[in-house]
Amino acid sequence: MQKKTKLILVVLLPIQILVLQLLKYVPEFIETFYSTGIFPFISKTSRFIFGWIPFSVGDIFYFFIIVFLIRWVYKNIKRIKTDTKNFILDIFSTLSVVYLLFNLLWGLNYYRVPLHQSLTLDTEYNTEELIATTKRLIKKSNEMHRQLGFHDSIKIESPYDDKQLFEKTLNGYKNLSQKYPNLDYTPLSLKNSIWSLGLTYMGYSGYFNPFTGEAQVNSLINFHKFPVVSCHEQAHQLGYAAENEANFIAALATINNEDEFIKYTGYIFALRYCVNEIARRDLDTYHELLTTISPGILKSYKEMRDFWKSYENPFEVISKLFWDQFLKANNQSNGIKSYSYMVALIINYYEDQPF
Repeated sequence: MQKKTKLILVVLLPIQILVLQLLKYVPEFIETFYSTGIFPFISKTSRFIFGWIPFSVGDIFYFFIIVFLIRWVYKNIKRIKTDTKNFILDIFSTLSVVYLLFNLLWGLNYYRVPLHQSLTLDTEYNTEELIATTKRLIKKSNEMHRQLGFHDSIKIESPYDDKQLFEKTLNGYKNLSQKYPNLDYTPLSLKNSIWSLGLTYMGYSGYFNPFTGEAQVNSLINFHKFPVVSCHEQAHQLGYAAENEANFIAALATINNEDEFIKYTGYIFALRYCVNEIARRDLDTYHELLTTISPGILKSYKEMRDFWKSYENPFEVISKLFWDQFLKANNQSNGIKSYSYMVALIINYYEDQPF
């Protein structure tokens, strides 16, 4: 890369950042021309190119990038003192290119119209509404637990392998797309991550690769949450960048699936969010409601908690801190802690309709 080109790229980096800050004020523009205009073509094309490959190309891509970076730093570390100006120029010109590609391929979705506005949902709710919705979810979750043929005290195991679950997620999005065409999802590009153990130590259930358009799921979380995580990453593929919005769409995609097991995982996922929010507001009511939830459901929650607890490590804290700051820098003011918004979407979406 020529020095003049590098200088231009370095100058473009702060300009990109400034433009993105301005885009915060025109979400309708992003929604119309990017998120529902250009991006669906980008997303579908990426999934056509990489979706058929049985392994995660994105995982391999990141591996070689890390190897290249380590090699480059090793070979160029002495330049910090001997050629400081060009060393810094190389770093920031590369960052400028990566930042541009990230935003063009996916990142602009962080600046789209919030989901509650596009669905015309309120974001406010009171404790009484929260408790009422939680009771409805408890009743429905308990009923589905029994419908699946299990005693209340038995924890339900997945009847499918990972590949079958990936295929079955398509049904939920197909049903949703009849009401919301933007949630039409084809073709499938959903895979187990090769680096699932690493993801686990970092505390992540999955991730979306904006450069290949693939959705990766941590294969070690083979519990009740697996279908929801799959649908969550698919929501990212469809351009819903905010974590809380992707969680809500994942809840809808699983609840609207015709498969009873996947539907059940959606209900107990939404229930966990609501119960946890009650715990933050009213501990007495929280403990009272726990006694009405099937012990088998509570065992599933405990299984997931114990799983993550067994992998706790200092690197996870650093990783989560970095991701939290990344989200805040990309127009997500609440970072990874956005429970209340997810609960608000559930309460207000199902206010006038049955589960």
